[in-house]
Amino acid sequence: MKFKNENTFSLSEEKIDKKFENAVRKIQKDFGKHYPMYINGKEVFSDEELKVVSPIDRRIVLGYFQFGKVEHARDAILAAKNAFYEYWRDFDWKKRVKIFRKAANILSKIKFEAAAIITFENGKNRYESIGEVDEAIDFMRYYSYLIESNDGLIIDRVAYSKSKKSKFGHQGAISGSEHVKIISKPYGVWGVIAPFNFPFSISTGMSVAALITGNTVVFKPSFSDNPTPWTGLKLYEVLDKAGLPKGVFNYVTGSGSEVGNEILENSDVKGIAFTGSREIGMKMFRKSANSSIPKQFVVEMGSKNVCIVSKYADLEKASNGIISAAFGFAGQKCSACSRAIIHESIYDEFIEKLVEKTKKLVVGNPVEKHTNIGPIIGKNALERYLSSIVKAKKEGRVIFGGNLLTGNELFDNGYYVEPTIIEVPIESELWKKELFLPILAVTKFKDFKEAINLANDTEYGLTAGLYSNNKNEIEYFNKNIEFGTIYVNREVSATTGAIVGRQTFVGWKGSSLTCKGTSSLSYLLQFIREQSQTIVK
Repeated sequence: MKFKNENTFSLSEEKIDKKFENAVRKIQKDFGKHYPMYINGKEVFSDEELKVVSPIDRRIVLGYFQFGKVEHARDAILAAKNAFYEYWRDFDWKKRVKIFRKAANILSKIKFEAAAIITFENGKNRYESIGEVDEAIDFMRYYSYLIESNDGLIIDRVAYSKSKKSKFGHQGAISGSEHVKIISKPYGVWGVIAPFNFPFSISTGMSVAALITGNTVVFKPSFSDNPTPWTGLKLYEVLDKAGLPKGVFNYVTGSGSEVGNEILENSDVKGIAFTGSREIGMKMFRKSANSSIPKQFVVEMGSKNVCIVSKYADLEKASNGIISAAFGFAGQKCSACSRAIIHESIYDEFIEKLVEKTKKLVVGNPVEKHTNIGPIIGKNALERYLSSIVKAKKEGRVIFGGNLLTGNELFDNGYYVEPTIIEVPIESELWKKELFLPILAVTKFKDFKEAINLANDTEYGLTAGLYSNNKNEIEYFNKNIEFGTIYVNREVSATTGAIVGRQTFVGWKGSSLTCKGTSSLSYLLQFIREQSQTIVK
């Protein structure tokens, strides 16, 4: 079976909009309900709940979700451990593939409901939300395809030797007729700790990678500060309906200090898959590294992404790509373009184009059809935005935007801000630090090598873009840029939008621990370990 991407956008815009709007009406009936955790296939309730409201409008109560405690995390880890040893590790890989293909088909049938939940829960506009669900479906299907096309990822190198038996066991001596078999085995229990910004696609990608290779999972969605537990619950329901056995995937909601910390410290958890900030990711890694048996880590930790605009660029294409990458989902993407380095000869003209196009972006309710940018996720993000604007005005200038939007009922009950373009010194924290906001910092360059050096002058290395029609510049960029996912002359987006099965999504330097990208065979191999077995006959 060949892999084929889910393609909602092959439908007419009218059909997509109608399906999404019907889904909105359907999920609104479930607003305000009380939702359980699921441990070993059973509903579990805590003595405390978190009221989850929508960043679109804080008066909308999406639901009440369990504030899981340390004991709930321990119960989930034990359930996952038992499921691993009792059946899942030995579960035939063909049966696992069948489950995840079925899950993909189930999710495809409810994709608009899932997309509507994403929009209300984290503020993406309808098309971004639909695209995210499509990506989750693609992860299920693509990882199934990779497992199948690589015979289950069973590394099975067999070597026979009939050499004469050595009298002494020196290094390299063969003990008669040796049968050597090298096989792959899963680790055991994995903790999957998900971010708020792609609560369905990233959660699915990390979870399915662990599960399809024979591991079991304790899954914790983003919760306390930027809660997105409803999408995580929907993922659990899809996998359960597809026939995933009890205890293989456990859904536990709660804070990082209790549930997250127990997942990290519990010795029965053998691996951690995490997407989030570099600060938290490195803190987790250091803590694990100090234990007697460090865990396996698969971690993506954000970035300070960059796009270079050459004097040989198509400025229309470049401005479209940068606007999309910088302000899509209000800049709350680890792949968002937050720095633009523009050749001095075209700088003023290009800035004028950026401002002109940014002015046309519609900020508002992401449920509505014509909205480009919805709210930022919450209060902490708003405070970070406002303090960044103050700093930008002090250190440089705000070219466009920089304001909190107020004056109507929606804006006054949500977190809506203007997409913003700033010009600051390259020594500024705003140039160097990941903000996770709709703020694009710009500067100019004279020499192309200087631009590359400036782009690389960061502790991060996730995504980068170039706009140039000069062959030598393109070659130099591809050879010297220190980012894992790079694009040249991509009008749809300068730095965002890796497609499952087409581009791997991989970070270098401080953006990753392993530099193995999602949507690749090397990514799946991180969830299995080798064992060399020698039998002398």
